[in-house]
Amino acid sequence: MERRQIFRDSGVICLQGVGGLGCAHPLRGAAMAVVVPRSFRLLDELEQGQKGDAMSGVSWGLAIPDDITLTHWTGTIFGPPGTAYDNRIYCLSITAGQQYPDRAPEVKFGTQINISNVDARTGEVQKDFPLLRGWRREFTIENVLTELRKSMVQPANRRLPQPAEGTNY
Repeated sequence: MERRQIFRDSGVICLQGVGGLGCAHPLRGAAMAVVVPRSFRLLDELEQGQKGDAMSGVSWGLAIPDDITLTHWTGTIFGPPGTAYDNRIYCLSITAGQQYPDRAPEVKFGTQINISNVDARTGEVQKDFPLLRGWRREFTIENVLTELRKSMVQPANRRLPQPAEGTNY
């Protein structure tokens, strides 16, 4: 069980959790960076996903609504117009492990897709996918889905023949 506390000492606000301890003085501005604990970060990402707009072409949320560990997520990518992915909806599973956001999530397509950096047999997004390879703590689940959607319009991918609609891994 992760242990987190929020406490104040002499006007300094501190957050303590698995990700470490971060403190800031509210009257002195950004005196030091605050390391936001995993659960706080994921709750923020969940809120953003619930507020999301369909115009971005991606959506995300918890796979199990009462997943108190905030580990198992689903993502949806709407195929970009003018590509082989047009008018298709791609479902993904995302696992935000205990080291997230310090380590990239595991991402897997449930809907079959033919695209670079995705294993054609399993649907797993390979670790050499540029965003996963260069993962930084500030990246989010939304960033992963958005970058996957952007890769659909790249010249190497945009016209690749796709599996029959509705087929899954």
